[in-house]
Amino acid sequence: MSGHSKWATIKHKKAALDAKRGKAFTRLIKEITIAARNGGDPDGNPRLRTAILAAKAVSMPSDNIKKAVMRGTGELEGGQIEEVMFEGYGPGGAAVLVNVATDNRNRTVSELRHVFSKNGGNMGEQGSVAWMFERKSQIFIPSGKIGEDDLMNIVLEAGGDDLRGDGDQWEILSAPEAHEAILKALEAAGLTPTEASIAQVPKNLIRLEGKNAGAMLRLNDALEEHDDVQNVYSNFDIDEKELEALG
Repeated sequence: MSGHSKWATIKHKKAALDAKRGKAFTRLIKEITIAARNGGDPDGNPRLRTAILAAKAVSMPSDNIKKAVMRGTGELEGGQIEEVMFEGYGPGGAAVLVNVATDNRNRTVSELRHVFSKNGGNMGEQGSVAWMFERKSQIFIPSGKIGEDDLMNIVLEAGGDDLRGDGDQWEILSAPEAHEAILKALEAAGLTPTEASIAQVPKNLIRLEGKNAGAMLRLNDALEEHDDVQNVYSNFDIDEKELEALG
């Protein structure tokens, strides 16, 4: 297992902490609002269905979900949120994509540029690093819930491409078009994902060590702490032992 995969496991634990302190609510409300622009019925809107399932997984009240959907469909005011993908480089040349939901693009750009420069990175032009990533369905399942062979059968029959061991999680990768079918197949098998999204998955990883490794983790944390940031994607890879020491 690569250090990058280990970092994904740490991010899941951080997400659980975020859920407890309410930060996950803010992120998910924005995601629901944006997704609902393509229709307020989750049965006909896979992105909205996924966002609502994630919201329920962190015990978001139904009323909060309903209002977020209504803001997205225009039934309530307050849905003027713009979704933007920013690109940049971290310490050691790691590529970074930052998915943002903001009501003030200029403010967000200025603040993210400051975060990058303060932590040894720099913002890039549009298209500077996006080509290093692939848009994929990414679903995580606790490894203790099912064996590899059984899960592989479910994934392949539903149209999935790859299954990877990721610490105490299974990582399922597939084309975005297969996302909904795989979720339904997992649900039919009694399996509940810990996370499911259409993500930007790096095509190749770049190994970071020493100061660059520590600086990249600090940049990643600083970006994720920003209120407008929905997701951060990067192609860094850090040795597992070094990652644990830094953590």
